Amino acid sequence: MTAWFVLVESNTTGSGQVFCARARARGLRPIVLTAAPGRYPYLDTDSVDRLVVDTGDAAAVLAACRSLSRVVGITSSSEYFIATAAEVAADLGLPGPDPVAVRSCRDKAWQRATLAGAGIAVPGFRVVTTDAVDGVLAARELGFPVVVKPATGSGSLGVRLCADEDEVARAVGVLLAMTTDERGAPREPVVLVERFARGREFSVETVGDTVAGITGKHLGAQPFFVETGHDFPARVRDTERDELVETTLAALSALGVGWGAAHTELRLTPTGPVLIEVNPRLAGGMIPAVVAAATGLDLVDACVARACGEPPPTAVGGPGAAAIRFVLARGPGVVSAVSGLREAAALPGVAAARVTTAVGARLGEPTGSFQDRVGHVITTAATASTAAARAEAALAVVGVAVSRAARADAVRLPR
Repeated sequence: MTAWFVLVESNTTGSGQVFCARARARGLRPIVLTAAPGRYPYLDTDSVDRLVVDTGDAAAVLAACRSLSRVVGITSSSEYFIATAAEVAADLGLPGPDPVAVRSCRDKAWQRATLAGAGIAVPGFRVVTTDAVDGVLAARELGFPVVVKPATGSGSLGVRLCADEDEVARAVGVLLAMTTDERGAPREPVVLVERFARGREFSVETVGDTVAGITGKHLGAQPFFVETGHDFPARVRDTERDELVETTLAALSALGVGWGAAHTELRLTPTGPVLIEVNPRLAGGMIPAVVAAATGLDLVDACVARACGEPPPTAVGGPGAAAIRFVLARGPGVVSAVSGLREAAALPGVAAARVTTAVGARLGEPTGSFQDRVGHVITTAATASTAAARAEAALAVVGVAVSRAARADAVRLPR
């Protein structure tokens, strides 16, 4: 009898495809439940089964799973559907996280209040649900600059640093007017205004009670928070590492989301770690690929194993460190040329050099989010500093030319 591994929707940046590959490697048959199969070209290229389902309806997802002969695991690689997968797993008696905790955790307002109540340092914040005036009043209370963000969301979409009242009013007004998320699902008009935490940014990657390590983050130009690169492991002192890990584990416990994968983002301020947010799912931004390149630990396979109740994989070893740098789009315009991939791949320590757009593709206005990435390079080395330097060198030779009117601009990551 076929043993099915169910993925509820998928992210669009790579790991959904890897989830299916890892399930196959374990002798399982992956199937993606999706409302829009065309979102995922890998379904055709990898001959992955799919069922067209209203994935916004947990009952419909449950019915689809019950139509299959034998489901042994269910999860999602998309933050927008991880709670639905958890709910259906519980209904089917399969391994999974607490669905109530996961769904609650995705509400950043609830998350902030819960963490603050548990004594975990978070930025000062206010919840805005009415109008831009309330957002401005909240910002005045907190003190400028402030960060304005949707209470639910992913990939830095809609997140903006605001330096004055006019910027706050515009940012809050835009978010309150948004009635759907990036997937087209209805969203509540709830906005967070929070004090800006100054300091280096990190994320702690966990699966269950296993800490895979700490990622050092690189961010693009303000007022946005686009992650332009990652270093693994992060370059921190032992005491800083301990503080970041202890804060993360305390937060997972307080939120009740310590069963499965989590990606916890923090800033290391002069007074210690401040928790920015806990994401109750595996990291995005190609971080699992970077961790695997550095250590041989396959976080995607670890998630597949946990969802199926199987033993986790063991790290096969690696050079010790890895880094990724992203190529950012600078539309609007049409991609007229891609260059430097072969040259980048030939440089020392380069494990991958890839562009995810193509000549002729039309690029829209930058969004200030993960959607602006159009390529990446991944490098390895014995130390994080060497891996980072190699990534910068490889990135410098990769170009995407974008034609705007009568001129073409080389698109590379800003220093």
